[in-house]
Amino acid sequence: MVLAPTRAVGARASSGPPARLVALDVLRLVAAVAVVVYHFTARRTSAWQGAQDVAVPDVVTRWATYGALGPELFFVISGFVILMTAWGRTTAAVVASRIGRLYPSYWVAVLLTGALLLVVWPEGKAVTAGQVAVNLTMLQEVVGVDHVDGVYWTLWTELRFYLLVGLLVLAGVTRRRVLAVALLWPPVAALVAQLGATDLAELLIGDYAPFFGAGMALYLVHRDGHAAAPWLVVLTNTVLAVVLRTSPTVTGLGHITGLEPSRVGVAVAIGLCVALVALVAVIPMPGLDRSWLVASAALTYPLYLVHQYWGLWVISRLVGRVPAWVAVLAALVVSFVLAWAVHRLVEARYAPALRRTAERALVRARDALLERVNAGPRALRAAAVGITAPSGAGVSRPATPSLAPRTTARGGDEPVEDIVRTTRSARRRRAPGSASRPEAP
Repeated sequence: MVLAPTRAVGARASSGPPARLVALDVLRLVAAVAVVVYHFTARRTSAWQGAQDVAVPDVVTRWATYGALGPELFFVISGFVILMTAWGRTTAAVVASRIGRLYPSYWVAVLLTGALLLVVWPEGKAVTAGQVAVNLTMLQEVVGVDHVDGVYWTLWTELRFYLLVGLLVLAGVTRRRVLAVALLWPPVAALVAQLGATDLAELLIGDYAPFFGAGMALYLVHRDGHAAAPWLVVLTNTVLAVVLRTSPTVTGLGHITGLEPSRVGVAVAIGLCVALVALVAVIPMPGLDRSWLVASAALTYPLYLVHQYWGLWVISRLVGRVPAWVAVLAALVVSFVLAWAVHRLVEARYAPALRRTAERALVRARDALLERVNAGPRALRAAAVGITAPSGAGVSRPATPSLAPRTTARGGDEPVEDIVRTTRSARRRRAPGSASRPEAP
């Protein structure tokens, strides 16, 4: 697959579905592997049975620590990809695509990890069956239940971004609106957090909004070509991300790994999360379109979901019996095998069917809601006609406008405002001596 070069501003975008960017999938796989290596080597864990400082050299820990920034790279990629897939589609289609993409692999991963920690390796982490059940909703943070696996925190962050994109699709996705959201949302979210409105800041993804905003602006560069406005949004969000995340990341990693990373190194790594996606946005990379690479990249999501406790369990079985690098390699192999099984047996088979089912259900729910909304104006109009019409006289009844959404060229479900305009026009016709004038746009 060849990545299309950027076009001049104003060039017409393809009306068909966007091409899948293999380079972004590969980049996401790199981020996932970085997270895996960080969890197996740098993060303090009881799986090493007290031998981690001896088994894992400091130099490995220092470099592997930067793998903890893999989620930040995920967020930039999500800003790019989710906007790309949402452009020109209905809200129901966007929501259904996310349900089909996230839930099948996630359900299996929660059950696999729950079974491991409840039955096979309870000393790995204390969890309960009820906790596993709540985690299946992916909304455990909403009800204050701990994650079965700590990596799930990124999914809650992604869900909040999907909510924002869903609202944008509902309003209609346009270049101007995307620029406005990507530029204004992150600083507003940061300001809300500084003012202490914690619940609202949580909803607005306070600390991580700049990563998504930068990804959204980079998609505009890829889609429409170089222009000052999107690049300014990218730069603004990158600076804001460095300001917001450098100190908390340094402090947190120092506590988790026992070795505080360089502040400059963390700031540069945060900037690289944006820079790497920027390279994909503007530079064609046809050499990455290899079947084995595409197949490997498809394992990213299940690998991220299942690796941590299954890999640490493997390390706990092998520590002291084999060299440390062999234990880590074995954990990597087991993690990839599990990821392959989840992808082939679950994700590839059931994700498309779940997406189609969810979209049909959402469309039916939308149509039922709009039918109920339309019923009110119809009843009022029928009552008004019945009161004003002479007895036995035939009445020509104006059609009640429909509130059913229509998909426009700019994308999204556009509500129809004909009811308001029709009512205003009717009042002017009934008003004695009223002058005819054009309706304001």
